[in-house]
Amino acid sequence: MTTSGATKAAAARPISGVPPRRAGAASRAAFAALLLRDLTVLRKHLIEFVLRTLIQPFLLVFVFLYVFPQIGQSIGGGGRGSSTFATVLVPGVVGISVMFQGVQSVALQLSQEFGFTREIEDRVQAPCPIWLVAVSKIFSGVVQGLLAALIVFPIASVVHAGGVHATFDIRWWVVLTLLPLTCVVFSAGGLLLGCVFEPRNIGLMFGFIVLPITFLGGTYYQWTRLAPVKVGGFSWLQTLVCINPLVYVNEGLRGAFTDSSHMHLYVVYPVLVGFAVLFFTAGIRAFRGRVLS
Repeated sequence: MTTSGATKAAAARPISGVPPRRAGAASRAAFAALLLRDLTVLRKHLIEFVLRTLIQPFLLVFVFLYVFPQIGQSIGGGGRGSSTFATVLVPGVVGISVMFQGVQSVALQLSQEFGFTREIEDRVQAPCPIWLVAVSKIFSGVVQGLLAALIVFPIASVVHAGGVHATFDIRWWVVLTLLPLTCVVFSAGGLLLGCVFEPRNIGLMFGFIVLPITFLGGTYYQWTRLAPVKVGGFSWLQTLVCINPLVYVNEGLRGAFTDSSHMHLYVVYPVLVGFAVLFFTAGIRAFRGRVLS
């Protein structure tokens, strides 16, 4: 037997007295370790996470619901109209917070790991399939998205000028099912974007993908209100934005938090499940191709 063959045979033999670990158990342990590492990093940078999560939604609510009414330029015509706009805006603010957190926590992290740090090389050496490394990224993004929603909603619901009152009618079964699904959609989307865009072009992702999704995602208005935007009697904008997952998220959150008009939930849930499956499958495939290339 050659030296190389003897080395391989010795490596294949289990250590005396120590039973060999099954592949499934090794994969579960590696997955838990990868997820724990990301959560440990999050805990060490918790203040940065909170500030990053709060700054944009706080400014949106502060300007639209506090500053504008104070200077007499309130959206909705003041009084009851401003309160109606506040009721529409707050769920939208929660929606874009979850979206940004899901994309940032996964896509930006991947751009660093695929870029100058090359940390991804260490991660894929874990004793588990490559796709499970990608799933750990998605799970980490889901946790951060849920934390973002827990932080943003209380702040957004109280930062209003005097006389402006958002009306809430919380349906907990919708909240407890829709928010996790939303976090999966955007974390899986972040995985896909982080693998498709090169690290040097990550800025283009925000300009060409994230920004249009934000402004055409029904954050500041209800999808049902887009019907009057027509060309030749066809509501083109209301139809076009149906390819935007944020529309369904914001409409679903309005159904979860408020009694304002919104898209039917029996439309919201199946479409979001479809987006989750699409982004999850395409993201893992792109991750595998990027790692093995």
